[in-house]
Amino acid sequence: MKAVVMKEVGGTDVMELVECPEPVAQPGHVVVEIAAAGVNFMDIGVRQGMAWTEIPNPKVLGVEGAGRAIAVGDGVDELGVGDRVAWAYAPGSYAQRHSIPAASLVKIPDAIDDATAASVMMQGLTASHFATDFYPVQAGDIALVHAAAGGVGLLLTQIIRLKGGRVIGRVSSEDKVAGARKAGAEHVIVDTEGQFADEVLRVTGGEGVNVVYDGSGPKTFKGSIDALRRSGTFCWYGPVLGGPGPLDIMSLPKSIKIGYATYMDHVHTHELLLARTKQLFEWIEDGSITLTTGGVYPLADAARAHADMASRATTGKLLLIP
Repeated sequence: MKAVVMKEVGGTDVMELVECPEPVAQPGHVVVEIAAAGVNFMDIGVRQGMAWTEIPNPKVLGVEGAGRAIAVGDGVDELGVGDRVAWAYAPGSYAQRHSIPAASLVKIPDAIDDATAASVMMQGLTASHFATDFYPVQAGDIALVHAAAGGVGLLLTQIIRLKGGRVIGRVSSEDKVAGARKAGAEHVIVDTEGQFADEVLRVTGGEGVNVVYDGSGPKTFKGSIDALRRSGTFCWYGPVLGGPGPLDIMSLPKSIKIGYATYMDHVHTHELLLARTKQLFEWIEDGSITLTTGGVYPLADAARAHADMASRATTGKLLLIP
């Protein structure tokens, strides 16, 4: 079986396609033939030594994907051989096959293909959490969505619109404007230097937005604060680009609320995983949300996918096909 490992912490040159032992169906696990694996900024963070430091190198990268069950371990009753399944977090997913805890898997509806299922899991669950639990969007709310043409940004924009909210999107280049608008952003700001707050205030008549979703790193932190209205909410995520540094909480203006949204809080129970993915699948099936594929790569080209994602030149979801 082939899989992509990182030999050590470093750049894309530390990634290699290698032969690995075939996985076995341990108790409580399901062996899956992987049809598509999702690429996420989390994977880049792992490669750069920001996470999974307790797992020795070389280790298989990737956490997300979709495929078909080919073996089922003892104690697994809800899944069987032949079932199509998807998952958002199972370390070691850049592979042809993988043994995954059954509690991490959801069944894929017949109307949804494997690539779509793999595309919506992590980023869809993230966007759903942001707009449902972290800040429950209400009709009439205005949100500022950074990286609005990225995988999370496109889904988040659509979910906010489904809830009756309005979106101001920020993108890094003119060629991403159309995608953000298609997803439902009413206004799109092109900015690479963190100079967007004045335009947000102009668009909102000086009031600012109810909520900011910012995974763009330290450069945008101050602008995001400035773009908020009184008692607004700042959702900070995406550790790969670094944090804002120490904060003096007594210096925060306008009674704003700042929080750091981590993936493990999005679906912290199996029941919540099932409920959130069911909603996402239903939205896809009825056309309420659509997925944008930004690139499909052979498993052997995982390093190129990482480089393309890090360049911020891509839009939508990147997939690896074993």
